[in-house]
Amino acid sequence: MTDDFAFSITTTRFDERYAPSEDSRITTNFANLARGPHRQENLRGALTMIDRRFNDLAHWDNPTGDRYALELEIVSVQLEFAAEGADQRFPLIEVLDIHILDGHTGARHHGIVGNNFSSYLRDYDFSVLLPASAHRAKEAGEAPALPRDFGELHGRLFRHFLDSVTYRERFPQSPVICISVSTSKTYRRSENHHPILGVEYVQDEHSLTDEYFGKMGLQVRYFMPRGSVAPLAFYFRGDLLTDYSDLQLAGTISTMEAFQKIYRPEIYNANSAAPALYRPSLESQDYSRTRIDYDREERSRLALTQGRYTEEHFVEPHRDVLERWAGIAVPV
Repeated sequence: MTDDFAFSITTTRFDERYAPSEDSRITTNFANLARGPHRQENLRGALTMIDRRFNDLAHWDNPTGDRYALELEIVSVQLEFAAEGADQRFPLIEVLDIHILDGHTGARHHGIVGNNFSSYLRDYDFSVLLPASAHRAKEAGEAPALPRDFGELHGRLFRHFLDSVTYRERFPQSPVICISVSTSKTYRRSENHHPILGVEYVQDEHSLTDEYFGKMGLQVRYFMPRGSVAPLAFYFRGDLLTDYSDLQLAGTISTMEAFQKIYRPEIYNANSAAPALYRPSLESQDYSRTRIDYDREERSRLALTQGRYTEEHFVEPHRDVLERWAGIAVPV
């Protein structure tokens, strides 16, 4: 590992008593739930949704539908620079780790780490760099284009973390990130079917998000599990279908589907399932809301604030170190 920086990990239990740390992005799914006067009710409701969905998916030898419960931990990864200074430590990413509790046997199984993905540097890339690049192109009368090396620094830091002793000593398997499908792409139902992941959907070209995760060393597949109404995007290393057990996959599905029903109900809490040829839309009116709500416009505004924070406290103070380590020019 480079002498310029090192990684460290802290964990926080995600339960109805959870309160975001000062380093947590306040637009993160779990941090957003833990705000306001109804924070405990929001958290309790989300956790109940997760457990019920997990037992629905893991239905074998589970006649009463309450055999399992999930324990969730927020994994916070810090990048610590060797050089002394006010911005020596920066919160690089946050993900979720899952443990599955079997009420019949008392066994505790490790699920999949990853699931949700939160990154200040991604906020910088998408909410600061992209709009600035588009603005410059417009002023110059040119077609908009991605900044040179867009997402490269983020991707290299993520891959470096996964290959680090810090990660490998803590987690025995590669992560799986599970998020919403893109509203800019069309997905086609295939004949491929997995007993837990469900029916696979495919698309003709990748979205910008797919390409961004690709630079992180992750490939993508799209599956709509049994009982779901829209496919989820799964980003992974290795083989998604063989590297993880059915219980592990059910843990990721139940956790992230609950978040998506809350944050994108137009897609994931729709009143009808995705057709064979599917174009997701946030403009749909045929959906049901959960009792847990949030302000999507506020979330977009805060992403810009967090991107600016990253520029001020991470990119600019450490530009020379980051460029020397990555071997690229960090876009401005």
